[in-house]
Amino acid sequence: MSMDAVHPRVLGYLGRALSLELTAVQQYMTQASLVGLWGDEASAERFREETVEEMQHAERIVQHMLQLGVAPAASQLQPVTHAPDLLGLLEQNADLEQQLVDHYDEATRFCRVINDGANGAFFQALLEDEQHHSRDLEAWLQELGGRRQRGYGRYGASTSARRDPRARASF
Repeated sequence: MSMDAVHPRVLGYLGRALSLELTAVQQYMTQASLVGLWGDEASAERFREETVEEMQHAERIVQHMLQLGVAPAASQLQPVTHAPDLLGLLEQNADLEQQLVDHYDEATRFCRVINDGANGAFFQALLEDEQHHSRDLEAWLQELGGRRQRGYGRYGASTSARRDPRARASF
């Protein structure tokens, strides 16, 4: 399939998907290092595994774009989010995974509307992978007691959350 035959909106979905996946790679890689510094090697390893999975998604997107004759370019990476503890990091990651699920769901539905089965199947496969990641993250959150009533905002503790001065520093 050539670029001329691909709907411009599908190309936009692919570019945004690449940006989101590379954002996830950057976030999980950073968090693996951070929790490793905290001495939590088990969580660091889980974040490293997530990094690899998200990198594989990015690679699939790049390959797909090249097959379509499109030069891959991530438009903008979101900044790495942070929190003072593992639960806060996981809450942030669950939010990022939800962005990916929503994006792939929208892209899949759009491809159905325009009868683009090949790209629709591509987005559907990524959607299923991200739904699986999202379920895994929610299970990990449950292992830690579930989400807080008031979580952390994109750039750290919410204004309503009081931070214990003895809590580990993030970045």
